[in-house]
Amino acid sequence: MTEQPTTGPPARSGYGTVPSVASSSEGSVPALGSKPEVLLVDEPAPHVRRLTLNRPEKRNALSHQLRAELINALKLADQDPDVRVMIVRGAGTCFSAGYELANGNVGVDMPHYTAEGEGQWPRHVTETWMGIWDLAKPVIAQVHGYCLAGGSELATGCDLVYVAHDAKMGYPAVRFGVPDMHFHAWMLGMRAAMEMMVTGDSISGDEAVRLGWANRAFPEADLDDEVLAVAKRVALTPTDIVSLNKRTVHRAMDAMGMRAAIRQGTELCALGTKAATFEAFIEKSHEQGLTKALQERDAPFGDYRTGGGGNGGGAT
Repeated sequence: MTEQPTTGPPARSGYGTVPSVASSSEGSVPALGSKPEVLLVDEPAPHVRRLTLNRPEKRNALSHQLRAELINALKLADQDPDVRVMIVRGAGTCFSAGYELANGNVGVDMPHYTAEGEGQWPRHVTETWMGIWDLAKPVIAQVHGYCLAGGSELATGCDLVYVAHDAKMGYPAVRFGVPDMHFHAWMLGMRAAMEMMVTGDSISGDEAVRLGWANRAFPEADLDDEVLAVAKRVALTPTDIVSLNKRTVHRAMDAMGMRAAIRQGTELCALGTKAATFEAFIEKSHEQGLTKALQERDAPFGDYRTGGGGNGGGAT
């Protein structure tokens, strides 16, 4: 089943109201002939706001624009007294295949200011996703298909994660570099994290639940309904209490050092950009094109770009 945004009340971009949407084979697009919105917003139930990453043709690669609209929409929902819980999901065949790589990560276009210097990019995206932790209201990640690299960072930043049984969470970029956000040891446990870090292999939705990264797994065809059911239960409790209970969990993780460790990891990511392997990959991507470089990266492993269908143009 290919997941798509539903029709219904007018959808909105992260910055304001946009025309109503209609289903298509590539996901919902504005009814008028304008450029498709990269983020769709609807309210499928009272007190529930749902945000749909809407770049299905790019496997929902996290461009600067998409990240900016997503974070802005989450902040607006956090300030809306009628909203008690948010859902983030992806249109098309997956949640997100990672950051937009085709156009580079140009600092001047980043959604919000991050101090310059070594590690600016990993510091920028890490603080972006940890910012979801700091919102008052719970955010649910609804994951199907690929959830890779930056996509896995986004989902990790959410408070609850529900997955399709056959979803694939992984970090293929470790085959030429170092992750921006080092959540793996905290969320997967040391051994599973180490295996992912030294192989780049993905884990299934069922494995993600077993290891503790996700809450529960469902058949993909049921994922919309099951996640909405959870969101409705969350919405039964007033925000003033839910926000405090959310904070108690995150304060415990902070006290154990999770946030500090993730921030320290951005320095290792910066160091990784100086490694000969990373520099060679960047040179190859300039000479041969990014798609071919990624295919050659994954060819020895027989997955991702070479495992049948790839993970989308321009994403990790």
